[in-house]
Amino acid sequence: MVTYTMTSSLYFITFGMGASPFTNIEAVKVFCQNMCVSILLNYFYIFSFFGSCLVFAGQLEQNRYHSIFCCKIPSAEYLDRKPVWFQTVMSDGHQQTSHHETDPYQHHFIQHFLREHYNEWITNIYVKPFVVILYLIYASFSFMGCLQISDGANIINLLTSDSPSVSYAMVQQKYFSNYSPVIGFYVYEPLEYWNSSVQEDLRRLCSGFTAVSWVEQYYQFLKVSNISANNKSDFISVLQSSFLKKPEFQHFRNDIIFSKAGDENNIIASRLYLVARTSRDKQKEVIEVLEKLRPLSLSKSIRFIVFNPSFVFMDHYSLSVTVPVLIAGFGVLLVLILTFFLVIHPLGNFWLILSVTSIELGVLGLMTLWNVDMDCISILCLIYTLNFAIDHCAPLLYTFVLATEHTRTQCIKSSLQEHGTAILQNVTSFLIGLVPLLFVPSNLTFTLFKCLLLTGGCTLLHCFVILPVFLTFFPPSKKHHKKKKRAKRKEREEIECIEIQENPDHVTTV
Repeated sequence: MVTYTMTSSLYFITFGMGASPFTNIEAVKVFCQNMCVSILLNYFYIFSFFGSCLVFAGQLEQNRYHSIFCCKIPSAEYLDRKPVWFQTVMSDGHQQTSHHETDPYQHHFIQHFLREHYNEWITNIYVKPFVVILYLIYASFSFMGCLQISDGANIINLLTSDSPSVSYAMVQQKYFSNYSPVIGFYVYEPLEYWNSSVQEDLRRLCSGFTAVSWVEQYYQFLKVSNISANNKSDFISVLQSSFLKKPEFQHFRNDIIFSKAGDENNIIASRLYLVARTSRDKQKEVIEVLEKLRPLSLSKSIRFIVFNPSFVFMDHYSLSVTVPVLIAGFGVLLVLILTFFLVIHPLGNFWLILSVTSIELGVLGLMTLWNVDMDCISILCLIYTLNFAIDHCAPLLYTFVLATEHTRTQCIKSSLQEHGTAILQNVTSFLIGLVPLLFVPSNLTFTLFKCLLLTGGCTLLHCFVILPVFLTFFPPSKKHHKKKKRAKRKEREEIECIEIQENPDHVTTV
């Protein structure tokens, strides 16, 4: 378990580097450093304080002391003479048969249910076909959802559910989604706007957009007024004295920054506004526009910047699907290499990888069908799903692989009996802890609730339904354990026969 938790933590760091919402390298380093420190502190906590608490709780339970009040639990005769509330508070739920009960955990009602009822039901030959059909349905929906993964570049996901901005964003997406956000086109260096080649470069850069540009309006004004401004002085003089004085063009004053050096005026910076007409898939097209314009800002003679506040999110979400998938492949390879030399049984490693992959793809596909976009929260939840699945499937699988019973059915029964109660208690408490998230008025929090609910549900489905059935069909085979037991029993019988022949008096005595 420690080995697999450590390797899953390494996978967490590796995958997190690719899926991190930071684009800055330093920010990614800080993120990874924080993750490493958190994991180390977690292990020190488990092996020191938490482990000590488990030992102390075990001693209390073994010696029949109360887990809260740390006092001796009264006898059954004493409790029978007390009120019901006192019996409820002071009873440990077990009948006191002796001072030191061998295994009081066996009397737990969940343990009793698994041992007496559920194990027999899930391994029944008539139940197994329905479980196979259930898994095929699960795999089909998961695969269908994985084919419909969408980017999470939706501003609504970042707003509280009761924010007025949600209504604005929904109306804008419903009625005006055919237009991109207003893109600011900022020229931040002096430019020869009167030069015909510069004018042609500006037209080429703005082609395909609906431009709100003082440059286009000014060129049109010069053409209509039949004014020639082919040099710097005439261009700036007409711009300041005539064009910007007219009421219909006065709003362009804030778009032009002038600088005066002596008696000469210069345009040191200016801005235009561009709007692109997009189709239904607006986000993808805006990202493509960004990918085309930004390289041009570095290669062209015109030095400019394009920006809109929504670009901050689109920069991240443009890589939110492709990068995690690529890093996931590298992470899986890393886990395989690390665990190949550390695992107890290679076949257990193989089964664990299959189980975790099935859970991960199931959560990914089902959350897509549940209208969850691929945003930063869902990506982090997918990373957490890996660790959660390993922590719960590894004990069950390795107990099964290392079991020495005669049949696979007996092995899976013993595995469920040993770890089923702990897994059920852990997942149940995990799911109950998600309930407060429903009352937080935030779309991101609701996304977190959906993803974690699917994580717990898919893990529970695999541990209690899918794995107990599929492990009875496929390897590892338990025949070699049976042969070893037969060989040992035969050898023991031969030794006993030899002793009987050599010592007949002993036989008479017996």
